[in-house]
Formats: sequence, structure tokens, C-alpha cells
Amino acid sequence: MPSQKPQILVTRRLPETIETRMATLFDTHVNEGDITLTGEDILEGLGGKDVLVSSITDRIDAELIARLPKSVRLIAQFGNGVDNIDVEAAWAAGLTVTNTPSVLTEDTADMAMALMLALPRRLVEGTQMLVRDGAWAGWSPTSMLGHRLRGKALGIVGMGRIGTAVAHRAKAFGLQIHYFSRNQRPLAVEMPLEATYWADLDQMIEAVDIVSLHTPHTRETFHILSADRLRRMKAGSFVVNVSRPELLDETALLDQIECGHLSGAALDVFENRNGIDARLLALAESNRIVLTAHMASATLEARVEMGETVIVNIRAFMDGHQPPHRVLPESLHGGRSSPRP
Repeated sequence: MPSQKPQILVTRRLPETIETRMATLFDTHVNEGDITLTGEDILEGLGGKDVLVSSITDRIDAELIARLPKSVRLIAQFGNGVDNIDVEAAWAAGLTVTNTPSVLTEDTADMAMALMLALPRRLVEGTQMLVRDGAWAGWSPTSMLGHRLRGKALGIVGMGRIGTAVAHRAKAFGLQIHYFSRNQRPLAVEMPLEATYWADLDQMIEAVDIVSLHTPHTRETFHILSADRLRRMKAGSFVVNVSRPELLDETALLDQIECGHLSGAALDVFENRNGIDARLLALAESNRIVLTAHMASATLEARVEMGETVIVNIRAFMDGHQPPHRVLPESLHGGRSSPRP
């Protein structure tokens, strides 16, 4: 007798507690190999399924959406970002798309702050000197001199949940808080942070020592840190990006670091669909860029909460209710489920 439970395909392995809970609630089929599935693999696995539980490594474009089995009614993304999904095509096809916002705030803010410390204080370089190079000759007054954070100006692009959490951490380290956002935040947010709002992003980036990106990727925010804006930044300043690679003109960033205008960058996200840029790797090797492997949300707690949110979205949808984290096309409400800058 066919199972009466919703049938779901999960494209990547999830924390054991989440897989166990999904198996209890749904007829669950998991990609046991935990490698990125091709479009054909996804289509083959979706036969007779009700729900696709996708992740950011899955390319759910218009072509694939047009070929989805008629049984599939929900794409439940395991992740905050939905850049890998053609949300407008899904909407046109009558599919519902959900994501897992809000649960990544603290972990992502922690990573942003860690990168802000690692870059000017040369933490990675210091570790490499000891462990990899074996070149440390001992302490000296002029060895491994970095730069102090206290008193520097931080410019936050996107003062949403994560941007605000970063601001609180940064203020504790003595940074001056500046921010650009579509709307100025209430005094109740600004006053404890002693934050300065800039309505003009160009003016803000000329005034700060570190620019940190915390906005979703939309049509309006693509390359929000453009070649022109990178040139406008203060000489010797830094860039931090734990959000989306599309927010930053990566080629222009490399140009500005190589020519010495910018001191460096710390990136948890970067363009790597065709392999990591050789120039990016070279700058990382020379310790002018700190690279981390898309780790901002990589805590067990975050992954479990993400899985629980996926489950809530699926259950609400299958029970005939509006999922709490539905993602709509930009054309319908001017943005995705996460706030704009």
C-alpha cells in the first residue's frame, strides 16, 4: 500500500537528528552520496515526490523547473539564500518556494567579526609562519605588525538582522559604526550603537576603514560594491564579505588589492563555479586576502535549526497552510523573503 506520508527528496545529507525527524514525518529519500546532483539526477529522484528539499549547490533554473514531475508542488530550500532557484519561474509554474531565514544571524555575525579581526591582525599569516613555513625566528618589536581595530570606522552595507548583530559585536571592539541601508533604522537601534546612517553609499565608503557586506543578492544589489566604489574606498582599507559573492565585483577587488590601493579583503564567499580565480588564490597565498570555505553558518546549531525550519515549512504546506517562510518573486513585493539593505 502506498505511503500516506508526503514524499520528499533531500539533495544533500543533513544533520542526523534532522534526517531522523524527517524520516519519522515524511517518506524521505536522501542523497546518500552527499555530492552535488546534476539536474538529471534531481529529475530522476523526484519521480512521484511531493517536495524537493534543495540546497544552495543545486541549480534549480527555469529549464529544470519546466521538467519537474507534476507531483512536485514545493521546493523547500535548506538555506537562507535562494539565488540558485529561479523563483519567478517557480511562481509561474505554480510551485511554492521556501527558505530558512533568521536562524543564521548570530553565527554569520560571529564569522564576520572573526574575519575583521583576522585580517588587520594577520592571524592566518602568523599561524602559517609557525606551522607551515617554520620560519619564525622568535619575537621581536617589529615582527608581524598589524593594525588596531579600536577607533577604526566600520561601514556596514545592509543593516538588517545580521548587519545589526555585526554592529553590536563591532562596537564592543571599539569600532565606530556607520551604515548604509534603504531605510534609516529607528533611534532605538541607532543610539546604543552610536551608529551613523548614510543615505549615500558612495559617501560612506569614502569615510570608513572597513566595508562589510550584509545584504541579500537582488537585481539592485548585484555588484553593489562595484569597480568604481572600490576605487572610492580609502587607501589602505579592507573589505569583508560573508553574504553573497554577487555583491562584489571580484575582479575589480583583486585589481585594487594588487595595485596597493586596498590593504586586503576577507571573504567567506567568492566566485567558484569554474574553480577559484588563480589571482584570488595567489593573493591568499601572499596573505593579502583571507579566504574561508563558506563557513559563516557552519555550526551544528545553525544546521539543526535550518533543518527544523525546513520541516515546519513542509508540514505547513502539506497541511494546506501558507508556509511561514515562503519566498516570492522580486516583481511581486520588491524583494525576496530576507530584507534588502
